[in-house]
Amino acid sequence: MKEYALYINGSFVDSDTLQSFASLNPYNQETVARIARAGVADTQNAIRAARKAFDDGPWPRMPLTERAAFLKAISDKINERAKELIALEVDDSGSTLRKAKEDIFLSARCMNYFSKLAANELTENIEGLSKPGFSQNLIVHEPIGVVAAIIPWNFPLKMAVWKLGPALAAGNTIVLKPSELTPCTAMELAKICHEVGIPKGVVNIIPGFGEDVGEELAKNPMVDKVSFTGSTVVGRRVMSLASSSLKKCTLECGGKSANIVLDDADLNLAIDGAMYAIFYHAGQCCEAGSRLLLPETIHDDFVGKLVAKTAKIKLGDPKLETTDMGPVISKKQQDRILGYIAKGKSENGTLSSGGGIPSSLELKNGFFVEPTIFTNVENKSTIAQEEIFGPVLSVIKYKTTVDAVRIANDSTYGLGAGVWSSDKVKALSIARRLRAGTVWINEWHLISEKAPFGGYKQSGVGREFGVDGLKEYTETKHLHIDEVGSREKKFWYDTVVPKE
Repeated sequence: MKEYALYINGSFVDSDTLQSFASLNPYNQETVARIARAGVADTQNAIRAARKAFDDGPWPRMPLTERAAFLKAISDKINERAKELIALEVDDSGSTLRKAKEDIFLSARCMNYFSKLAANELTENIEGLSKPGFSQNLIVHEPIGVVAAIIPWNFPLKMAVWKLGPALAAGNTIVLKPSELTPCTAMELAKICHEVGIPKGVVNIIPGFGEDVGEELAKNPMVDKVSFTGSTVVGRRVMSLASSSLKKCTLECGGKSANIVLDDADLNLAIDGAMYAIFYHAGQCCEAGSRLLLPETIHDDFVGKLVAKTAKIKLGDPKLETTDMGPVISKKQQDRILGYIAKGKSENGTLSSGGGIPSSLELKNGFFVEPTIFTNVENKSTIAQEEIFGPVLSVIKYKTTVDAVRIANDSTYGLGAGVWSSDKVKALSIARRLRAGTVWINEWHLISEKAPFGGYKQSGVGREFGVDGLKEYTETKHLHIDEVGSREKKFWYDTVVPKE
């Protein structure tokens, strides 16, 4: 069994209270690791370390190529330790082996991408702002300061890298709180940062709970920005706490993404795509395609084939390559999902597949929920409006594409959406009318570190990834450089300054 200490100011230390907690394997409930539990005092220590490292340390003032080299070294270390990190991610989070391999690979790739962005100055020259010879005008992007990052449990290492990469590339220092349910690979990332020689105080990683660590990070006046990924309810709380000192916030919150199939779609592709959209990682994805919109003309045929294929999804030990879907993260989450399934039944949805806990003895110790499909769902129903964060699909019938767009947009969320059609021009026209931050055409879940990702409406504030995501970790400054030179030519001074 592994043991992890807090990582504060370049050292691995016990928590101030000497408390710890266990991280459990959701497949068999065995203890994966014991982790030091950070409290308020530890959080304040980490923030002070980050503050000092930003105000007095070398990191924000370091040559860009040197800073970029540190990020590249982190990426290389993730690749070097991939096998170990994959195994740990499977045990700690219930990710299937196939998913975990992809996650670790993409984590390294993401950090490598931000190492390249770190090497380039974010400076723009404003052409045409004034007459030639009058002034030069530049927009520069400077590090914002101390970043507090709070991440969820569904993609532990990827989410940690998604925060560290742009924050460090922009020259900030950071305090990261991984989820108490899946802290292990984030703590291995702390070891990697230590091994590559990141200056002390630049990266601080403190596992703990939201009611003390998260709250302190969001409200502490020494923190300049909060970057949060999680539920909309908690996102609202983070924003409220951050408002006390007008912190900049990036919030990537919940989703109830609409997956629209048109009647000219390739059905085999769309059926597999719909399954991938909702059942990938047991539906524990913020942009999961949890609402499937089908035209009346193909509804029955599509649902029949979808239900038949869903029945073949193999639930099992996440360590096995043959396992298609693993457990959900915890008993609490399992109960929550089952509660939504009961709600779907009570609101007259037709349970067409799944809906319970699998009976196999092999799975008895895991937090499994069967892949579940509801048909005859009304968009106003609870299971079509609220984020379930589990393998539960709501199938909604529509008459026209106008209806489909209206139904898709009838949600408080707007993180992702999809359109399936053999006519890409028509699909693109529909995609442009969907109120969502990412819209896939004949695809789902493919997110690139090079393209901005975030939500409309209550799915969030700001964007991650790409240059847009990097800028979220900066302050923007306009530099006006005079080229007029002499006092005599500055006639506008005469509006206030007395003439001699």
